[in-house]
Amino acid sequence: MTSRALILGCAGKSLSAEEAAFFRDVRPWGFILFKRNIGTPDEVRALTAALRDCLGSATAPILIDQEGGRVQRMGPPHWPAYPAGGRYGRLNGSATAIARLGARLMAHDLADVGINVDCAPVLDVPAPSAHDIIGDRAYGTNPASVAEIGRAVAEGLMAGGVLPVMKHIPGHGRAACDSHLGLPVVEASREALAAQDFRPFRALADLPMAMSAHVVFTAIDPERPATQSATVIREVIRGEIGFDGLLMTDDLSMQALTGTFRARAERAFAAGIDLGLHCNGAMDEMRSVAEAAPALDGRAAERAAAALARLDPAGDDLDVPEARARFAAALAAA
Repeated sequence: MTSRALILGCAGKSLSAEEAAFFRDVRPWGFILFKRNIGTPDEVRALTAALRDCLGSATAPILIDQEGGRVQRMGPPHWPAYPAGGRYGRLNGSATAIARLGARLMAHDLADVGINVDCAPVLDVPAPSAHDIIGDRAYGTNPASVAEIGRAVAEGLMAGGVLPVMKHIPGHGRAACDSHLGLPVVEASREALAAQDFRPFRALADLPMAMSAHVVFTAIDPERPATQSATVIREVIRGEIGFDGLLMTDDLSMQALTGTFRARAERAFAAGIDLGLHCNGAMDEMRSVAEAAPALDGRAAERAAAALARLDPAGDDLDVPEARARFAAALAAA
């Protein structure tokens, strides 16, 4: 049965009867978990199994934002605390190896409870005057270093059977406000954006999935944020950056976007987005978004299939206790 071009959240640590019935009817492509959904490891396993049961698929995509630092949905006491991305950027010559190992360990944690997609790496390059919503989530301020560490993180995740989602394409690093709360407007020239913001995404354009930025780039489209801009998606994301993978929105419930939830989704799909993402689990909002979401078919379905084809659930062999000790020692030494 055909999926809807959606990724949806749920309200708590287990599914209500209403949620389960809604998901069975709507058939989203996948789901996303947040801290409100995370209990014990057994509770998370039960939730991921229940979500997949709604779709009749043992391998349906289940996403999470597990970057480390302040964006880590699974943490102590059941899982380790991982460093923010900026910590890797300060490790000089050992950065890529340690970042890859940290991501490989994260992948182990996620796969163990049934999560197979991580919304990382963060490839945004922060500008000095930008809001700190990105801040230490970024791997640094040099585009080449951000790309190199981002590549290592993506490789570590995939080695552990978890797909990476690079974000926030084509770049959130210059945003002067938090897009959860308002709409950032970036007035940098096209040349400046190409030289800095777009570079890490261009270097990693072969990755399977990307998340859009709710940011207006006045030099490209002064009226619409990238998520809802056919010009940005066609000319920059698909064109200049060269990303032909699966493109999902950032959360459609963020206040950077305006209008009804149906209208928000309609504008994104009309612009060329493959998948709409709605995170907060509010049933009335999800119903509105679902009304606007098309069936996942055509080129979007091909991209979704290509992304999942790169998922190796077995992953590579890892001595987890040894790897955790090695990771801790490397961070301490650095």
